[in-house]
Amino acid sequence: MAKVNIRNEIRFILNGRDVVLSSVASDATLLDWLRLERSLRGTKEGCAEGDCGACTVLVGKLSEGGLVYESVNACIRFLGSLDGTHVVTVEHLRGSPGQLHPVQQAMVDFHGSQCGFCTPGFVMSLYGLWMKSPDPSNEAIEKALQGNLCRCTGYEAIMRAARAISSYGKAAKDPLAAERKTITARLEVMHDGARVEIGVGKARLVVPANVDDFAAVLDKDPGATIVAGSTDVGLWVTKHMRDISPAIFIGDLDGLCTISEDKGVITIGAGVTYTEAFSTLARRIPTLGPLFDRIGGEQVRNMGTIGGNIANGSPIGDTPPPLIALGARLTLRKGKKRRTIPLETFFIAYGKQDRQPGEFVEAVHVPVPAKGTKFAVHKITKRRDEDITAALGAFFLTLAKDGTVAEVRIAYGGMAATPKRASSVEKALLGKPWTEQTVDVAMAEYAKDFTPLTDMRASAEYRALAARNLLLRFFAETSGTGEPVEVSRHEAA
Repeated sequence: MAKVNIRNEIRFILNGRDVVLSSVASDATLLDWLRLERSLRGTKEGCAEGDCGACTVLVGKLSEGGLVYESVNACIRFLGSLDGTHVVTVEHLRGSPGQLHPVQQAMVDFHGSQCGFCTPGFVMSLYGLWMKSPDPSNEAIEKALQGNLCRCTGYEAIMRAARAISSYGKAAKDPLAAERKTITARLEVMHDGARVEIGVGKARLVVPANVDDFAAVLDKDPGATIVAGSTDVGLWVTKHMRDISPAIFIGDLDGLCTISEDKGVITIGAGVTYTEAFSTLARRIPTLGPLFDRIGGEQVRNMGTIGGNIANGSPIGDTPPPLIALGARLTLRKGKKRRTIPLETFFIAYGKQDRQPGEFVEAVHVPVPAKGTKFAVHKITKRRDEDITAALGAFFLTLAKDGTVAEVRIAYGGMAATPKRASSVEKALLGKPWTEQTVDVAMAEYAKDFTPLTDMRASAEYRALAARNLLLRFFAETSGTGEPVEVSRHEAA
C-alpha cells in the first residue's frame, strides 16, 4: 500500500466557519461540544440515546451526487466522525433581514412550537426535508419526523406548519442552497486524502484515509473500537459510560460506501447507511422497503449502517434475519486477505461472531429473489418505528410445480441469543404441500429451535406465540387466505 500522509487534526465547517481541532477525545459527542464549547444551546439534550430528536442537526457530506445534507442525532454523533463535513445547527437558520427562517415562521404561525424544548429538533428535521422536497407529502413529513418525539399537544399543528413552509419562502433561495457551491469547494479542500491521528497509545483517535488504510490500522491495533454510524456505540458512551478508546472512525470511508449489483446479487459496502441503501433495496427487493422505514427514525437511518448492524451481532438487529432468509453472504477482511462466508454462520453465540482479531466486515452480498419466490418480513414492536424489537420474522419460500415446498428459509431476531434460522420448522415444511395442515404440524417444531427469554421488550410466552403466528400470517399471505404478500421479482439490473 502506498504511504499515507498523517494529519493530527480534524477539520470541518460549523455553520459558516471552519473548525480545526487538534485535541479530541474518542468519546466526545457533537452535542456536548456544541453546548459546552461553542455555547450553541439551541440544540437540546433530551434522551441522549438518539430517540427523541431534541438534538437534531444537519450534517452535510460530499457524495457522488454532490453535497448532501442529512438530519442526525448530535447526542450520539462523535466529533471524530465529522472530518470533512458541514455541521448546521438551528442558530444558522436565517430569513430575510429581521425575519425568521420560513421553517421557524411556519411553526410560529401554525402553533407548532409546543413547549419549545423539542422545537429546535423539529425545525431542523423539517429544514432538512424542505431542502430536499419543498412540497412534501404527508407521508414524507411523517417519515421525516419519526425520530422527533413530543409529548405536549400532538403533531397536527406541526404537520400544518410543514405543509405551509414554501408559502414563506423558496428552498432554492435558502442560504444553504445559495452557498452550496462555496461549501462544496471548502469541503473538497478538506478532503486531502490523509489519515487523521489524534492522541497517542490507548487514547488514540484515528480516521483512516481509505479502506486499505483502515485494514492496515486495524491489523496493527485489533483491539480498537470500530465506529461506523455510532447508533449503537454512541449508547455505549452516553448510557453505559464505556471507554471506547482507541477508536477508529470509518463512516463515509472510501471503499466501504458503495452499492453495486452483478448477476442478480446486490453487494452492499459495510459503511452504507440505511438511507443510502433504501432506494436500491426497496426497488430490487420491495419487501425490504417497509422494514427499513421502521428502523428507528430518520436521524438513525441517516447514521446507522447495515455493516454495523451485522457486525455488532445483536440478537434484535433488524437486518440479519431477512438477509439470512435471502441467503446473503458476508465478506470479511484482515489486512489484504478476504474470506466470504454465509451470513448465518457469522453469528456464533451472544456477543461472539466468526471474526478474528484485526478482521472486519467489508461487504454483504444479497441475492435478489427469483421470479415467483415468496418473501416477507414482519417486525413486532411496542411502537411502529421502535428500535427495540420484540421479535422479527423473515420468510423465504419457493414452491415446486406440484405445490410442495421446494426451498424454505425462516429466520428470526429476538428469539435467541443470535439471529437464528428455524431449522426444525424448515425441515418439517420441506417437500410437503404448502397447506394449513402442513403449517400446523411445522409450528409444533418451534420449541426445538427457540427458547426465548423474558425481558423489557416481551415475555418468553409472547415471543413464542408471536413467532408461530408470524408463520401463520405468512401462510395466509401466500396461500390466498389473507392479504397478499409482496412477491419479489427478478428484474434486469
